[in-house]
Amino acid sequence: MGFLDVSKDGPLAMVKVNRPDALNALNSEVLGEIRETMEALDADSAARVVIITGEGKAFVAGADVAEMVDMSGGEAEKLSLHGQRAFLQIERMGTVVIAAINGFALGGGLELALACDLRYASEKAKLGQPEVTLGVTPGFAGTQRLPKIVGLPRAKEMLLTGDMIDAKRAEEIGLVNEVFGAEELMEKVTEIALKIASRGPLSVKLVKKAINEGLVLGSQEGGAIEAKYFGECFASGETGEGMRAFLEKREPSWKE
Repeated sequence: MGFLDVSKDGPLAMVKVNRPDALNALNSEVLGEIRETMEALDADSAARVVIITGEGKAFVAGADVAEMVDMSGGEAEKLSLHGQRAFLQIERMGTVVIAAINGFALGGGLELALACDLRYASEKAKLGQPEVTLGVTPGFAGTQRLPKIVGLPRAKEMLLTGDMIDAKRAEEIGLVNEVFGAEELMEKVTEIALKIASRGPLSVKLVKKAINEGLVLGSQEGGAIEAKYFGECFASGETGEGMRAFLEKREPSWKE
């Protein structure tokens, strides 16, 4: 594909946004590629964890302003929905997706990271939702996901001021899970991804699904979803293998 480099190594898949001349900015084509790539990886049982990052000094520096500047209101709404569908694919896919934020993650770039399950940042990363400085709102669900991750007061502060924050501050407010040195970011993220990939494949998928579905349910309804998936793990045989391996003091042998 044109702007994404995709590689696979055992249970891991690496997706790199490769448009460094534009700081990996998201245009319509890139958004379409992200959606198609994630759909394909979700259907690939060998890919248990996906890592997404950016080429050069940016993760993704935002949506492509050059593409948007002369858009009509209708065209802009269409672009917004296009981006939301791409990122919803990341959120809904059974495969775990980790954002390795190697540099600027602004606007649409931060919204891409917000759709991922885990976020780890380089100490050099800068993050923010600067849309109001351009006289526009976030378009790829930043107003919806950011409050759920960092809480309403912090999210409103970022969204209403448009200010950037550094990686340390992002970690303090829970926007990223952890900050690593620039040279060790990919090594550390790969270690985490391999750890997740070593766990029960079905149980990992159902944990992600239960969390996402439970966010919009009450405690009782969410608990019922959890009980259902708990039972599915036993019915699949994965739980039996995991528990027997534990009792026999050996590593489990998961089904592909």
